[in-house]
Amino acid sequence: MAAAAALWLALAIDRWLGEPSVRWHPVVWMGHYLGWIGRRMAPAAVDARPRDLPLFLKGALAWSAGAMVVGAVALAVQATAVQWLPAWATAVVLAFALKPLFAWRMLRSEVLAVEAALAVSLDAGRAQLARLVSRDVSTLSESEVRESAIESLAENLNDSLVAPVFWLVLLGLPGAAVYRFANTADAMWGYCGERGGRDWTWFGKWAARADDVLSWLPARLTVLLLAFAAWRWPHGLARQARRTPSPNSGWPMAAMALLLGVRLAKPAVYTLNADGRRATADDTQRAAQLGGRAALALAVCASLAIFAIARWA
Repeated sequence: MAAAAALWLALAIDRWLGEPSVRWHPVVWMGHYLGWIGRRMAPAAVDARPRDLPLFLKGALAWSAGAMVVGAVALAVQATAVQWLPAWATAVVLAFALKPLFAWRMLRSEVLAVEAALAVSLDAGRAQLARLVSRDVSTLSESEVRESAIESLAENLNDSLVAPVFWLVLLGLPGAAVYRFANTADAMWGYCGERGGRDWTWFGKWAARADDVLSWLPARLTVLLLAFAAWRWPHGLARQARRTPSPNSGWPMAAMALLLGVRLAKPAVYTLNADGRRATADDTQRAAQLGGRAALALAVCASLAIFAIARWA
């Protein structure tokens, strides 16, 4: 009961309070560690080797050390609350510990802010989109800016909400925390080639693969949640999802494209639902609505799963 209550309370905190300050945000702390290690271990682009197994092992060890610390801290918080606090207080503590590990309100707000900025000018839309994506936005058209925002909402619905809650259900607060660390590590280290003057191919390979493994099932569950939110199945999903280089992100993005009936593309990389129409401002709103319904469905399903696991344990 405390775990399910903590999930709903965390969602309420996310809705009404949003993100904690940077100073107290555990994901920011994870980022500080990852940035500090990355600057010291990832080689300069000019010094990169085509094959560097020792560097791969260093990256794996650095990732594992960080994940162990994150998991241990989360386990200590959970165990202390469960052992020493009444059920209602346990739920409150776990909710405040869980909330920073997902970010649905912020994701939704940032995507809708792109649409609002596009209503002002294309340059404003590009600038707002740059807060969401790592790609070059300087040459994107209005429709491409909108497509990128909708893609980001679909992809990060999994990364920023579904996957952390999935691992919370299976492994408690430590599961959600370690997943968030893995996803942050992938975002900072998981590049093939040069970024920021450093080559991440071998140092970040473990981080990229770990995120692929941990996100595999949640990404496909995100499709089910979106389909449930739309009350129909996105036909042709598998074929479209495999058009992206990622083994996971293509699934929620393709589902969103098919459910909205729009074309979503990353220039020179992939096109999803190529026969779909160009996305409009209404489609951005519809995508946010689908995401919100999927988030509610996730909370209901996760609560039922928590009760089922507790009963069988």
